[in-house]
Amino acid sequence: MKKLIFAIVLSDAVEPVCNALVEAQFSVTQVSSMGGFLRRGSTTLMIGTDSDQVENALGLIRQHCTPFSKGSEHAATIFVIAANDFIQI
Repeated sequence: MKKLIFAIVLSDAVEPVCNALVEAQFSVTQVSSMGGFLRRGSTTLMIGTDSDQVENALGLIRQHCTPFSKGSEHAATIFVIAANDFIQI
């Protein structure tokens, strides 16, 4: 089964996270976004992958976001959803 990972990542962490994901051969699409209490800039990453690769992707995101987390602030918010249909045209 395919999964779709939405990772809303602070702007400072986007480059290291994307580089690590691409190096590990994950396909990543970036969408600029803004939101949250302070309206800080962020980027939403969309990563389509097989179910058995989700933990690998999440591990890379965690690893490369950790230096950007400060106190109660977090560097990423992540959603993993089932992708019932996966179509490439």
